[in-house]
Amino acid sequence: MQEGPSRRRFLQSAGLVGAGLVGAGTVGALAPASASAHGGGGRPDPDLPRFTLAVIPDTQYLFDADRGDPAPLAASLRWIIDNQAERNIVFTAHLGDIVENARADELAAAGKVFETFDRQRMPYSVLAGNHDINSSTTDQRGPSPYLDVFGPQRFRKLPTYGGSTRDGYNTYHLFTAAGRQWLLLALDWRPSDAGLAWAKSVLAAHPRTPVILTTHDMVDADDTGAATLSGHGQRLWNELVADSDQIFLTLNGHYWPPGRTVLRNNAGHDVHLHITNYQDRYYGGSAMIRLYQFDLARNTIDVETFSPWILGQRPEQRNVLEQREMELTDPVNRFSLGIDFAQRFAGFAPVPPRAPRNPATMLVPGTLAYWRFDNGRGDGVAVPDGARIEDLSGRGNHLTRVTLAGSGPEALRWSGEHHPDQPGHASLRFDGAKKPARGAYLRTVDGAPLNAETFRDGYTIEAFVKLPADVRSSNHAWMSILSRFGAGRDAGKTGGDPAEPIATLSLSDGMALQWAVFPLNQNDISSNWGHEMPAGEWFHVAVVNDGKTTTLYVDGAELLRNPSTPAIGLATSNEPWLVGAYHYDRIVEQGFYGWIGDVRVVNRPLPVSRFLRA
Repeated sequence: MQEGPSRRRFLQSAGLVGAGLVGAGTVGALAPASASAHGGGGRPDPDLPRFTLAVIPDTQYLFDADRGDPAPLAASLRWIIDNQAERNIVFTAHLGDIVENARADELAAAGKVFETFDRQRMPYSVLAGNHDINSSTTDQRGPSPYLDVFGPQRFRKLPTYGGSTRDGYNTYHLFTAAGRQWLLLALDWRPSDAGLAWAKSVLAAHPRTPVILTTHDMVDADDTGAATLSGHGQRLWNELVADSDQIFLTLNGHYWPPGRTVLRNNAGHDVHLHITNYQDRYYGGSAMIRLYQFDLARNTIDVETFSPWILGQRPEQRNVLEQREMELTDPVNRFSLGIDFAQRFAGFAPVPPRAPRNPATMLVPGTLAYWRFDNGRGDGVAVPDGARIEDLSGRGNHLTRVTLAGSGPEALRWSGEHHPDQPGHASLRFDGAKKPARGAYLRTVDGAPLNAETFRDGYTIEAFVKLPADVRSSNHAWMSILSRFGAGRDAGKTGGDPAEPIATLSLSDGMALQWAVFPLNQNDISSNWGHEMPAGEWFHVAVVNDGKTTTLYVDGAELLRNPSTPAIGLATSNEPWLVGAYHYDRIVEQGFYGWIGDVRVVNRPLPVSRFLRA
């Protein structure tokens, strides 16, 4: 659809009003669990906000005397290796019952398969299920064939190995993902009191580290997937998990069918408890694996379940049961968990708020104006009419308050609210309206050098903004965050609608961002469009012109609808800039409604890394 130059005609004609937002807890489009060609390899990135924990439940029927088949497990381990980089797989956890009869030859056969991981130094953990040892004993059982194959000596060579109990049946592992450390506890089938005391000591030694507990027996589930604590699980909950706020997720096998539940610990925080086991299904579960895909940017864990062994077969060779079992897509086996990680971990690992920054550190070369609002009289106090807000750049582009007719002093107030990454820990609360125009705004003083600036070599304009919850329902369409006074015709422009402002950073009737300007080299308006902004959340907006074209950013992310048509500089009528007011045909039609934090104007393009939020 072709758009006219006037920003007033956009959303009505485009039919985009009312687009909704997708919640963080919604199941996303997970990548298909297709088999990878061997040799994909690569290493995970410990700093990416998205990473994967691979989980392998009971494989016991694959190692059952002379009745098993190690091929499915070998295929699963090979898939994890081949997809380590693509899926950012940082760790793999086996949940116990590796073998069926605790026999030395069964365990040796399983250990041989895991040599694939050992050769690649793949981080992983294994724990004893009731079929791997004498199930009537605790971790004080002493030597066993399990310990000979999967004791601590196997894991000491891995960088993730943290340590074990003296008996060797309980281990802990540390891995780095999403820029922080995580701890995985691998507890025995029946940890003794001494084993639980050791687990507590490990947590105490890592007091700020989130913990995933893996064990063989914790929760059981019914046919609907609703899980409840088992008898032993109740003991673990009472004696370890409930008082250990660091444990946010527990994973176990042993029972079937799979399921999950959420319990509240003694700190009042959620703990997610999951059972995953497929030994009752075709081919002993076909070495099904679960991928727990953590996405800290979305505050979500996406979970999927599939058999790499079946997926690796040629489709025409799969039998009827394999076609059904290769990937489980029901809600019990493919789902997403919404977890606000920062909030959930705040009790033991609070993220310290970013301190205010010295204004001098924000004065990058080319800064023409820098306005921040942290020198007010206190939260909620009105900004006096005619009050001056200093330009901290030292260029003399100071601001003064202007009050629209019929508006009182409360139309513009100091506020303690601010974006967490904002250099100044304060803002201004604008309470504007239209028809008739109400509110108050700021304007640069007469003779301010910024009024005549044409930005021929490019520019960066930034602001921190927050919209009130009722912004859409209270008629504030097309309000402006920042604008240059004067109509296009005042700068000699006759194209499009010459009554439009020379420059405006506005919000449409759907609260979509728009940067609309008359450049020096065009007779018409050049417009950048952004998406609709959510209410109740702070965001950082930046307009960057490199001397030729202009790009709009939100929170450091480049937006889509940036024009490629050259737009050199900004036209001017040598009149003031306005903060918090929209004008049309030289008449201020409305004041801004919401909060505006730090604003900076630079006469050159800045890279994303130099934005105020950096």
